[in-house]
Amino acid sequence: MKVIVETWNKTNLILKILCGIIIGSILGITIPQATAIGYFGILFVSALKAVAPILVFVLVMSSISQAGAGIESKFRNIVFLYMISTLVSAIVAVCVSYIFPLTVQLSEAYTKTEDTKSLTEIFENLLKGIVENPISALLGGNYLGILFWAIIIGFGLKKVANPTTITVVRNLSDAISKVVGWIIQCAPFGVMGIVFTTVSTNGISIFTSYGKLILELVLTMLFVMLVSNPFIIFVCTRKNPFPLVLRCIRESAVPAFFTRSSAANIPVNMALCEKLGLDKNFYSVSIPLGSTINMNGAAVVITIMALTLANTLGVYVPITIAILLAVISTLGACGTSGVAGGSLLLIPMACSFLGISSDVSMQMVAVGFIIGVIQDSVETALNSSSDVTFTAVAEQMEEK
Repeated sequence: MKVIVETWNKTNLILKILCGIIIGSILGITIPQATAIGYFGILFVSALKAVAPILVFVLVMSSISQAGAGIESKFRNIVFLYMISTLVSAIVAVCVSYIFPLTVQLSEAYTKTEDTKSLTEIFENLLKGIVENPISALLGGNYLGILFWAIIIGFGLKKVANPTTITVVRNLSDAISKVVGWIIQCAPFGVMGIVFTTVSTNGISIFTSYGKLILELVLTMLFVMLVSNPFIIFVCTRKNPFPLVLRCIRESAVPAFFTRSSAANIPVNMALCEKLGLDKNFYSVSIPLGSTINMNGAAVVITIMALTLANTLGVYVPITIAILLAVISTLGACGTSGVAGGSLLLIPMACSFLGISSDVSMQMVAVGFIIGVIQDSVETALNSSSDVTFTAVAEQMEEK
């Protein structure tokens, strides 16, 4: 048993995940009635959702409490990079929607989960979410609230400067990271369950029903990953961005593609930052921060889905309104939960800006959940890998 465990731990995680995909696909086709296999996926996703809020809170609090002097300018750089890259992603999505306009077949069967709120109400709720009770924020997975209180408490601990307390917080951070690492090691089984459920339930019909929409979303996000983000990096550093970008895709985007959670991919990103030789005091905060506000993929999804619905309904959207929509999508994406499917619930917000009612926009949300097995995986891969990419760029900008 010891030899088996050691061999398992030494095997590349991506290779193990690929095995899980193959096995899950075969089982989904051959024995779709064996629904118990799907529980592996349910347990894996549930475990990630449960531990991710605690991880973000403890990591940020610990890192702020231990941060050294002179790190403030790096944070200015990283926040700027996160916001500008998300805005550029939304603008790219607008351009793609205008060049390749799409329509989709809407169904009359949909579930109205909540009324669409005005933009003022959206901002009001975001502000309330930031100062929400920290316990409630942890229980509800409110990452903006979690980040706010983690930063405040971290600075409080820093002012107290009690070595014993700081050591306890650091040890707690290491322990939570270790637990998440154990959960990530179970990813092949979780992915097997997720793939089994998807294949046994949907078959390959998903690729034909909404194929053009999936293709446009995926190609746009790949364009952001391989063209617009590298361009931003080149402008900021005047260096060839592709060695860094490709490494982040290989070591961060691929695991994130399967976990479908930016928050859950934090330990993977932290390990990659360590391999890149980045400042731990910096990346321990910038990576959790990025899992909340660096949402390139979410901005693309919100923008394209809203404009596709407008095209479907015959709603004329002038380019000026579309650019404003990109700004709104950027701001909305920053409040997206770092878990699977978080961006889809922001689609009604964007649609309301175009004068589309919630009754109709919720049908587009339903479409999003249907194609989510592909869309959300690529979106998370883009979001998560760019966290590491821009963290490294922020350090390079400071060294110039």
